[in-house]
Amino acid sequence: MTADPHDPQAEGASRPEDAARSPEEMADDIAGGVIDDLSRLPAAPADPFEATTDAAETKEALGRLRADATERGERQDATRSFWRELPILVIVALIVAVLIKTFLVQAFYIPSGSMEETLLIGDRVMVNKLSYVFGNPDRGDVIVFDNPSHEGSSESLLGALVRHVGESLGISSPDSALIKRVIATGGETIEIVDNQVLVNGVAIDEPYIGDNANMPKFGPLEVPEGYVFVMGDNRTRGGSHDSRAFGPIPEDDIIGRAFVRVWPPSRWGGL
Repeated sequence: MTADPHDPQAEGASRPEDAARSPEEMADDIAGGVIDDLSRLPAAPADPFEATTDAAETKEALGRLRADATERGERQDATRSFWRELPILVIVALIVAVLIKTFLVQAFYIPSGSMEETLLIGDRVMVNKLSYVFGNPDRGDVIVFDNPSHEGSSESLLGALVRHVGESLGISSPDSALIKRVIATGGETIEIVDNQVLVNGVAIDEPYIGDNANMPKFGPLEVPEGYVFVMGDNRTRGGSHDSRAFGPIPEDDIIGRAFVRVWPPSRWGGL
């Protein structure tokens, strides 16, 4: 089929009026048509570098959002982990406290005036439980020991727990323990004559007792090996219930040596 040369739509057809037009006019028409078609397309960015910068900033912002979300998640996980681990931490702390109290150091509350003026009612002292593991008590040591006059009594589990906590913190004193000063050790002979303590017949120096001491005659008594004779620093009549009443105590009953007064702060000091 042969194209009609008079059909303006025929491909490659030329129009008679085109022959009368200059090449410059025809180029302007073509250019105008192309521009009209291109005007329908989306505008390209004026500056390619600006488009790249915007994309980078968007990526950076997304990165910050992801980092913030991750950090919040980690904080929430840490909080949940803390509350999950808290019961374990409490149990471990209690075990450590019991071990320290049982084998190393324990605080004791002073409930009576039997050690005045060295220790007053309400004072707290720390007791070293390792003092006599590799040694023996010496004269002048302030010791805590099992009360030979104490009779055990039954108590509820809650009562035992409260008592144990109070004793561990040094806010209460166990009824089963006493605190006194070693006056004589195994093999020594003690007696009290004319308001003076004699050990092996020699008066001992006791700067810790007051001027109002009033000691009835006692002894002589030889202290058995493996025992100690203890007295309170309060030497007024009836001021201390000690070995003059219940006799020497076995070294095996000694809990430890009181080595420092920690409460009140105004009375802090060694013993």
